[in-house]
Amino acid sequence: MAKQQLNVGMVGYAFMGKAHSDGYVKAPIFFPDLSATPVMKALCGRNEEALSNAAQQYGWETTTNSWEELVQRDDIDLIDISTPNNTHAPIALAAARNGKHVFCEKPMAMSLAEAKEMLAAVTEHNVRHMVAFNYRRVPAVALAKQLINQGKIGEIYHMRAVYLQDWITDPSFPLVWRLDSKVAGTGAIGDLGAHIIDLAYYLVGGIEAISATTQTFIKQRKNLEETTGGLGAASGTDDVDVTVDDAFIALAKFKNGALGTFESTRFATGRKNYNCFEINGSKGSLTFNLERINELQYLSRNDDSFEEGFKTILVTQPEHPYVGAWWPPGHVLGWEHTHIHQIADLCDAIGNSTDPCPGFREGAENQAVLEAIEKSSKTLHWEEVEAI
Repeated sequence: MAKQQLNVGMVGYAFMGKAHSDGYVKAPIFFPDLSATPVMKALCGRNEEALSNAAQQYGWETTTNSWEELVQRDDIDLIDISTPNNTHAPIALAAARNGKHVFCEKPMAMSLAEAKEMLAAVTEHNVRHMVAFNYRRVPAVALAKQLINQGKIGEIYHMRAVYLQDWITDPSFPLVWRLDSKVAGTGAIGDLGAHIIDLAYYLVGGIEAISATTQTFIKQRKNLEETTGGLGAASGTDDVDVTVDDAFIALAKFKNGALGTFESTRFATGRKNYNCFEINGSKGSLTFNLERINELQYLSRNDDSFEEGFKTILVTQPEHPYVGAWWPPGHVLGWEHTHIHQIADLCDAIGNSTDPCPGFREGAENQAVLEAIEKSSKTLHWEEVEAI
């Protein structure tokens, strides 16, 4: 029996477009039993030369400069949105109205109102939908989820999570789109915080209230047109305002009674991609650091490790989540594998007519927390997280 083909049209070809393309190429190679095989049908972008080069390099069949045309094509089943944040909602809404499944990068939207509209559209038009929170697909994180579900650490009391980078600490670094609220919405909140908030929902549960503060350390930057695409600067060397947060810190109350702390910044000098969490429960604890992606630290009160401290699990055994599709034990995986895993899960869910996870409801729940962080940083009060 012939396997179902899933024709993909992707909008965007830069950083995340490259990561997603790698996923579409490799998912059917390493996960040959997928119920639907992705076909890289069309790549969409604005710069004709860069688009053509990307399509040839990544393996896309055709190109187009119009996402409006792409979402209407009869030969497209799935729209992949790998573009800046301000375009997520219009593309997703048009895709859903044209009966296309939707795979959207995070943060899902520019606001909670947009996220709700996107959720309503995919629900009304009965299309499958997924948000690209790829860190759920780290084998060590998925193993942590298994251990929590098995009751290995008992009742959860605490989660503390940080996502730290340093790529804009230099004051001479120019204003790119991630520093412009008209394009990005928020700064570290949506860029990095969205990931650790999603991990909190995945591993611990829903958040009911937030108290937060934010800071923008460098208030103005040079707006180089060749870097930003011309986000309104009168001159390529003008000083323009940075309109997003550089960092945030938040306290959280979970619905199950646990407490959380979250911090994200792009000013943590020396930290390149430090996505780290620790979860403490009545029977044990778990810690994870993305910069040591193949390791999960686990402490149990029920064995000798409680006396000796945390033990490090090298998550490369075939029985560990996702790892059986790859290499022999000890042959480690990397960051790109998280995107391969999520695309494999997405294709399999669509082929089996089931809902991928995290979907747009989870994306909207995430957006509600991001909005509460923004609101709290202005009111200086605890803010309830809106239920979705």
